[in-house]
Amino acid sequence: MTRIALIHALSHSVAPINEAFARDWPDAVRMNLLDDSLSADLAREGKGLDAAMHERFQRLAQYAVDTGAQGILFTCSAFGPCIEAVARRHAGIPVLKPNEAMIDEAVQGLQGRLGLIATFAPTLASMPPEFPSEVALETALAEGALDALNAGDTQRHDALIAAQAAALRERGCTRIALAQFSMARARYACEAASGLPVFTTVDSAVRALRRRAGGGASA
Repeated sequence: MTRIALIHALSHSVAPINEAFARDWPDAVRMNLLDDSLSADLAREGKGLDAAMHERFQRLAQYAVDTGAQGILFTCSAFGPCIEAVARRHAGIPVLKPNEAMIDEAVQGLQGRLGLIATFAPTLASMPPEFPSEVALETALAEGALDALNAGDTQRHDALIAAQAAALRERGCTRIALAQFSMARARYACEAASGLPVFTTVDSAVRALRRRAGGGASA
């Protein structure tokens, strides 16, 4: 069986990706590594993705590899350069940023403006450069949504994200991308509020990792 390490910087990312694996790649052996201080420190210290943050990601990845992981998926969108450095060091196995597969799907055809919503502000600094330069991108922060999720108010969390989806439609967007794994639960609310196609990271990430790690085509 293929052993996959899932490395999380937000506790809310754990359930959505594990549910997707259970549904779409149940034969994969999963290990979950959670360090929720990564996001907290990034937001609080204002140092950005400095050398110390890069080293933390290298240590997490090395631990995963030492346990026998044959692929690594990072589930937090705010750390792209750190993940890219991990991928370079561990080029022998697939190392995926959380958004790669979703971005590939969302930019197909490059028709109209693409709306990108996040609930964690640093994501809107680190993630846009991952999109092709020719994509017309509109970003929006669903302020208060992550606090609502932390407080267990999932209805408010989803509603705040959906409100931004509707606002992005008014700004001329033709489709919506939800930047974080923890936001996947808001997909249907966003579709209802905006009437637009909504892309999430979770399902596309599992499909891509399964292909790259040799798990075969997903059903």
